[in-house]
Amino acid sequence: MISRVADCCFWLGRYIERAEATARLLYVTRNLSLDAELEARQCWLPVVIVSGEEANFAERFGADVPNAQVGEEVERYMTWDEANFVSITRSVAAARENARQIREVISLEVWEAVNELYLWLGSASARSEYAQARYSFYKRIRQGCQVSAGLLRSTMLHELPLNFIWLGMLLERGSQTARVVDVHHHALMLRERTHQVVETALWLSLLRVCSAYEPFTKRYRGRVTGAAVAAFLSFEPLFPKSIAYCLHEARGRFAVIRPPVQAELPGGASQARLAALEEWLAAHASGESGDDIHGILTHVVDEIAAICSEVSRELFWHAPVQAQESAQ
Repeated sequence: MISRVADCCFWLGRYIERAEATARLLYVTRNLSLDAELEARQCWLPVVIVSGEEANFAERFGADVPNAQVGEEVERYMTWDEANFVSITRSVAAARENARQIREVISLEVWEAVNELYLWLGSASARSEYAQARYSFYKRIRQGCQVSAGLLRSTMLHELPLNFIWLGMLLERGSQTARVVDVHHHALMLRERTHQVVETALWLSLLRVCSAYEPFTKRYRGRVTGAAVAAFLSFEPLFPKSIAYCLHEARGRFAVIRPPVQAELPGGASQARLAALEEWLAAHASGESGDDIHGILTHVVDEIAAICSEVSRELFWHAPVQAQESAQ
């Protein structure tokens, strides 16, 4: 398999997952802004901070965006801004371009799903839905990405190209889960403590948007707390969007791409780093390490970014700065 095709497969998976995660993050934050009684800046600015876009956002809109406008500006920047590497528009366009370059590798149904999402996002219909039905707009983005991901699994041979796609998707998902949990954990810790029922409702809302409500309630029978929700989304080994699950599955996909016994193949450094991160996270699952959840999530985000850069250098034969986009 040539490195160009592997590169496109890896980034196709990442961009599909990134578009869905950004839509999910905006959807959750919009709910949070209505329910959490936070100032708009406290609620929305963490979105651009955890996306690594704080400096660019400040340069674009100024450091002192009026409180009344900050939510709308953040949503517009993270949805439509083509200069923003992590915006939905940029991610869907990049996913479509990668899919176009490997049309001979992916199935026709995958191509049609990605292309349809791209064309819809560029249509007047999408602009109208964004203006009039914001929740429905984000839901449409998420469903388009989920359909593409499902077709990847159900309409392609489960061989090397799909393993590269899923490796990229799982690493992106693990990083995005860490970002979503971190931004909400941070925002909710800032607000003054109110009635326990209100706080419980906010954490349940986060679980529902992460499609984690039912799995969470099957694991935890007691009071819903921030610590329990963060632990579930970070350490639960059997939930597909948890960080632990993503790292474990990514390690398995990597082992198919580069069997550990074949030490002569490239990819050894990134594979070892991925294994080390999974083991590090497992060691912190007990809570005995003393690290707070913010520190753990920050380490996960930084390490996954480093692993993706290492994968680009070792397997795709180009330096990280030459990668398709910022790894974020």
